[in-house]
Amino acid sequence: MREVEHPGGSHPATLILGIGELTTNDPALGDGDPTGLMHDAALLLDGGRVVWAGPERDVASGVEEALGRAPDRVVGVDGRAVIPGFVDSHSHLVFAGDRSAEFEARMAGRPYAAGGIRTTVAATRAASDDALRAGLRRHVDQALAQGTTTLETKSGYGLSVADEERAVRLAREVTDEVTFLGAHVVPPEFSGAADAYVDLVVGDMLAACAPHARWVDVFCETGAFTPEQSRRVLEAGAAAGLGVRVHANQLGPGEGVRLAVDLGAAAVDHCTYLSDDDVAALAASWGGGAQGTVATLLPGVEFSTRQPYPDARRLLDAGAVVALASDCNPGSSYTSSMPLMVALAVREIGMTVAEAVWAATGGGARALRRDDVGHLAPGARADVVVLDAPSRTHLAYRPGVPLVHAVWKDGHPAR
Repeated sequence: MREVEHPGGSHPATLILGIGELTTNDPALGDGDPTGLMHDAALLLDGGRVVWAGPERDVASGVEEALGRAPDRVVGVDGRAVIPGFVDSHSHLVFAGDRSAEFEARMAGRPYAAGGIRTTVAATRAASDDALRAGLRRHVDQALAQGTTTLETKSGYGLSVADEERAVRLAREVTDEVTFLGAHVVPPEFSGAADAYVDLVVGDMLAACAPHARWVDVFCETGAFTPEQSRRVLEAGAAAGLGVRVHANQLGPGEGVRLAVDLGAAAVDHCTYLSDDDVAALAASWGGGAQGTVATLLPGVEFSTRQPYPDARRLLDAGAVVALASDCNPGSSYTSSMPLMVALAVREIGMTVAEAVWAATGGGARALRRDDVGHLAPGARADVVVLDAPSRTHLAYRPGVPLVHAVWKDGHPAR
């Protein structure tokens, strides 16, 4: 990568040249591809935003029209591919402890169950703020190094008023996309009294956490919360001004997907066991231009638990909107690698490379109801990933290889 600088202030304009393949995720740009794919392209960033994208042959007129002056920095990427920064719309990064022994036992044949979460709860409650903060920042930095420029993260490993408030408060230090997940599982001190715990979640716990959160979530699953309990949590969160997200249909069939659609959730995540009615409801939620419910698939979970993978092809063919996310957590998917999610989506759940890259960028943005990230059209945030490869196909073609060559976040080099 070659760079020439002409310093011009705190928000220098950067022109990226020599892009062999540019994924913009704007169908109005490019060669007619739904992901706005361009070849031999250039990209202009200014003030933390994309201001122009087009063929390199048009760069002089594009820069003049969009900027009206020479850019402060010119970077040549020597034929590499460029994609939007990954948008990871589902992670659990505020935690302490280690569950590698659980993973090892699972690989030896023990099935995954939701109860392992309580192990992390005990470790998280015992950890200091500084320890939790350090772990959180380490995971965010690891995600950024792999091209994730926007991420959501949840509470859910405190399960007391003080510990859940602490989790969302610390999470807010690293992202605006914070989710209150007090209804992750029932903590040990409420064993046999799930309804009483829900009373706490929708009362004092929600009141303490809502000021730090954008979203409310619930694990609607056997071993966690019933559909009725889940509805109470989600409706209370919505009444407090939080957007709705749902964990559902991970461990078996259930009512969680239809509950999410009924409540207008931005996303329902996992979606491993879906009925025809579930699929139809997800697709219909986007009817008539409505802001529907995204089906967020988390193939890292199935990779790490040996459960059956979800069927993305079934959802896409029905007209549903699909996102990919890491579900980075210490129990069932301890990876923050969105490139790995793309590779798994192509290899295991029926997606094309174009569909998987869109789901990991534009799909994640829709799951967060964001229109400023997940694409590289003019007006988008200047969150840019340069791959050390000539095309995005290499994300699936070369799994496990560190292909993120450079990252810009808000128009500034981030690595």
